[in-house]
Amino acid sequence: HYIFTMKRAYEVINTTGVPIKMWTKGVEVAKNAVEQLQKVASLSIIHSHVAAMPDVHYGIGATVGSVIPSIGAIIPAAVGVDIGCGMIAVETSLRAEDLPESLKEI
Repeated sequence: HYIFTMKRAYEVINTTGVPIKMWTKGVEVAKNAVEQLQKVASLSIIHSHVAAMPDVHYGIGATVGSVIPSIGAIIPAAVGVDIGCGMIAVETSLRAEDLPESLKEI
């Protein structure tokens, strides 16, 4: 039986709604992103807290890099609404040597 003691890895911003847990220690977070998170945290459908990850930044419609748990609601595409924001992995048959030195011309 082990007892683990761990310092809290996040900071808390208290709001008029649920708290915001910010996993952003050492990361600069834009004021407009925090304001957007505060608006989300004040919604009546939000469950327990809103979370902000280290890549958090202001988004169109929702704060990118946030987790928004909800009660009795589905929020489709709450994150990833920014054009060109996000990544995808695709397996191909290409190898590094099949590609040109620079992809700028492609």
